[in-house]
Amino acid sequence: MLYKFKSKAAGDLIMLEPNGRQVLQIIGKDPAPKGIIEPGQMASAIQALESAIAQEEAEQKNTDAQVPAKGDKTPRPDGISLRQRAVPFVDMLRRAEKEGQDIVWGG
Repeated sequence: MLYKFKSKAAGDLIMLEPNGRQVLQIIGKDPAPKGIIEPGQMASAIQALESAIAQEEAEQKNTDAQVPAKGDKTPRPDGISLRQRAVPFVDMLRRAEKEGQDIVWGG
């Protein structure tokens, strides 16, 4: 399944189901097949995503700092970071909020 986010303020944004579900859960939305984010909800959604990104990066930095102490090689991060996945969505949220437009998905 794919999540296709649409807004009159930005181009469509497509995410694979696990990534879209994660982003929706972070912003406090039900990862249902259909939904809406209204302009009044966007500031808190942006803040939630930025906090989650900062937390993931802090955890990765902490993990990286512990590795040299153990004498192991620094492992490469698994897959794509939350920052890489969420930045286009945060941009869409900012544009939609600025123009007072909803973001919808599904249907």
